[in-house]
Amino acid sequence: MLKKIILIIFLLILTCAFIFAQQLPANGDDLVLKIAVIGPGDELYFWWGHIALIVENASTGQSYFFDYGLFSFDNENFFYNFAMGRLLYSCGVSYSESNLDNYRRTNRDITIYTLDLPAEAKIKAGNFAMINVLPENRDYFYHHFRDNCSTRIRDIIDLASDGQFFNQFGQQRSRFTLREHVRRHTWFSPAVDWFLNFLMGQVIDTPITVWDDMFLPSEVGKHIEDFYYTDTNGQRRKLVSSVEKMAVSHGRPAVLDTPRKQWPYQLTLGLALSVIFYFFFFLQSRNIKAGKILSGLSMSLCGLVFGISGLLLYFMALFTNHDYTYQNANMIYCTPLLLAAIPLGIGYFTAKDHFKFLKYNLLLRIIWLLCVLGIFISMLIKLLPGFYQDNLTDQLLMLPIAFTFVLQPAGLREVLDKFFPRSNPEQKSIK
Repeated sequence: MLKKIILIIFLLILTCAFIFAQQLPANGDDLVLKIAVIGPGDELYFWWGHIALIVENASTGQSYFFDYGLFSFDNENFFYNFAMGRLLYSCGVSYSESNLDNYRRTNRDITIYTLDLPAEAKIKAGNFAMINVLPENRDYFYHHFRDNCSTRIRDIIDLASDGQFFNQFGQQRSRFTLREHVRRHTWFSPAVDWFLNFLMGQVIDTPITVWDDMFLPSEVGKHIEDFYYTDTNGQRRKLVSSVEKMAVSHGRPAVLDTPRKQWPYQLTLGLALSVIFYFFFFLQSRNIKAGKILSGLSMSLCGLVFGISGLLLYFMALFTNHDYTYQNANMIYCTPLLLAAIPLGIGYFTAKDHFKFLKYNLLLRIIWLLCVLGIFISMLIKLLPGFYQDNLTDQLLMLPIAFTFVLQPAGLREVLDKFFPRSNPEQKSIK
């Protein structure tokens, strides 16, 4: 049944493309091109907004919505391909009104930019869009920064302006890095912000151009509004003739003009958790049974969270096509080894034999000590050329927590005396 529905939708899309092709004015005078910039939505993959090309035929009153951001969870091996960095996206065409109504209903901003282009440029862009939605052309491998719905619209604008769009912005230095652009959209969710940026390596901290900025729909809208080009008659023209705010969302977190520094918030969270964990160890040092249980569970839980994060990081950086996770210094300190804290933490609070408890205590300290040392190493290597990852936020969340687990007061002297016995100063050697 699902396959039949997908087939019907596909046929409808092809039909729309065919009708549009038949009604495309030969001289382009009745053709109107617009860019629809859609604000962020509820789901994570909508947080960066959306964009589409609208092509209207004034002689027929028909308006078509060319969308380069189509994907389906029902695609074969969707989740496997997504995990491996081979996410297949499609471009399609449908009626504009139904699409725009859907974005209104889902409480998203809609801004429409009407383009002032010569007839031949409109024909060229319209034909290019129609060719894109053909079955043999519609699919492409999505890349969050280099090939997405926004970069495809950016490239159509460049095509319509005979390359002048790239000539103006292709070498112009951006005010932000890719990471800073990401953080402008994720700031309101500290957990998501930390996790996404934890997974992405220093490749997104390199200087970029304004052309690269336009992986974001809002950046395309911003730059086309201020863009002038020279037409085939030598006239200088403003690309956007009018801007219409069709819908305004309510109650959504704003996209920041400038990314805020997230590390103070993560450091505060790390310190707060450290105080709580230290209190558990303090209770344990007072021979309160609940303190021992809470201490062991704390180390197990942190081992679970950071260990899974490290495991995912290693997988993405070493075995997938997610190239923006490569060259990640977080691999030095947040490793799958932290998963060992789960059974060791459980053994820590369930051990009845005193020697076993001390063994678990020592092994846990070693695991978290390696994490602390790794954090310092990942900080120090930035003094060397070639290391510039902006990962202070990741480091400062984990550092106080790992320090607390290393320096926990419960059993510290016993561990040192048991495994590293001190010499007795009163004991004299016999000669």
